[in-house]
Amino acid sequence: MDELKHIEAAKKDPRQFRYLYDKYYKEIFLFVNRRTDDEHITADITQTVFLKALQNLKNYEYRGIPFSAWLYRIAGNEVMQHFRDNSKVRTVCLETGDVDEMLEENNSGIDPEKREQVFAAIKKLAPPDLEMIEMRFFEKRSFKEIADIKGITENNAKVKTYRILEKMKKHLTVEV
Repeated sequence: MDELKHIEAAKKDPRQFRYLYDKYYKEIFLFVNRRTDDEHITADITQTVFLKALQNLKNYEYRGIPFSAWLYRIAGNEVMQHFRDNSKVRTVCLETGDVDEMLEENNSGIDPEKREQVFAAIKKLAPPDLEMIEMRFFEKRSFKEIADIKGITENNAKVKTYRILEKMKKHLTVEV
């Protein structure tokens, strides 16, 4: 049975949602955990994501965008809501290799000083910009996947990402 059949079955019988839950739970959990860095909060948010997905499944229509993108959009919204409700600052899990890849793609070269500047520039990003950078460089998502998750065109995802990189590049200039 393909995914669309599972979705239609779950619309008629909520017990059939189990297949979708099992298929996507780990992905959504990791997506949320990367943004909260707290397993208890992550578990709560992930459960809320699937509960909302189940409650709103009747409204889901396949329009060429994968079901997973719909779940990621719900997850992103729930993470943002969590931080608004709790007046907390989002956690960013940075790895040196991810930052090096970002520097390479931005033709900035790799050196320890630039790496530290990138860490500082990332911390200054607005939440929507941070999410774009996280999905592209830390989660290794294609522009198509980012577009599906954010509900924008693939070209718009590229443009937004490169504008964010250009904004960050201004923070990478080292005056000698």
